Amino acid sequence: MRARLKVFLAFSTMIVSLSICWSAAFFITQFFYKLFHIHFNEYLIQLFNSIFGFFIFGCCLFLFSKFFPKQRQKQAEFVQSIIDAMRQIARGDYQITLKKLPGHDHPEDPYSKIVDNINYMSKELGQMEQMRQEFVSNVSHEIQSPLTSISGFARSLKNETLTQKERWHYLSIIETESERLSKLSDNLLKLTYLESAQHSFELQEYRLDKQLQHALLSCEPQWSEKQMEMEISLKKTWITADKDLLDQVWMNLLHNAIKFTSIGGTIRIATFRRKEELIVEISDTGIGIAEEDQLHLFERFYKADKARSRETGGSGLGLSIVKKIIDMHKGIINVASKPNQGTTFTITFSDSSTNR
Repeated sequence: MRARLKVFLAFSTMIVSLSICWSAAFFITQFFYKLFHIHFNEYLIQLFNSIFGFFIFGCCLFLFSKFFPKQRQKQAEFVQSIIDAMRQIARGDYQITLKKLPGHDHPEDPYSKIVDNINYMSKELGQMEQMRQEFVSNVSHEIQSPLTSISGFARSLKNETLTQKERWHYLSIIETESERLSKLSDNLLKLTYLESAQHSFELQEYRLDKQLQHALLSCEPQWSEKQMEMEISLKKTWITADKDLLDQVWMNLLHNAIKFTSIGGTIRIATFRRKEELIVEISDTGIGIAEEDQLHLFERFYKADKARSRETGGSGLGLSIVKKIIDMHKGIINVASKPNQGTTFTITFSDSSTNR
């Protein structure tokens, strides 16, 4: 609609301009005809007036272009600023904010769209670069900590005066830190694999309730050791999903529930339907999560309880992997928790992922 209005205004302006030029030509020629007593037939008068009118119109356009060269210069500078911005982005500098041309600030204006999209692109690339730097920094930090422990205790083992008990203690620490490094490496590989375009997403129909039962039985040594109670409410439920990936989700959530719940606590697993959704809930009566930590819980390397995570060997990648897998299944994962009152993870699948 706006484009049509512009065309109409441009056409109207041209008609009015031509009319004014022809009118000026008519009055000028009439003045000279009367002044010099010149008499032509009507056809020649009209022809001369038309030619003279076009001449006046052309002169006006020429003068207009001479009096407004700055507009062309501004457009040239604008194009050059775009070229410079693209080169700057190519060099890895994303601190770019292009300004719009005066009179071209309407959202539908082509110049305005170019500026908005380049600014948006530089902002997104800048955020990605910041995330990359934070990721590298976090990985370096997570690797450095166990390596320092391994190196320190390996040097201590060279001391020939150590007792056998001390040697076994140091060796157990080295073994624990090595396992921590191995788990970190494994989780990083999983994240990379899940985010790669080559990842094979193998959907199959299977019993979700049986999968959850199997996951719970796999964790029995851990929850039996802490004398925990298991409350299970699993109805016969079918789902179409990548079974191996969802196995990782349930095992990760169950391990966390067991890890952060004290001896004699309770873990509850339930599946149920709500309208056209399939819902899985995994709850515990553990230490809980502060409200400010819940906002960052699924971010890479984020640890709600950093001191506790160091003790239990957590890397802060488990829930990031869980979130990625749930997103791949077009599901939603939410957390509800309060300190010292337990935590509940709720995973919701749409009916397109379930068959019965």
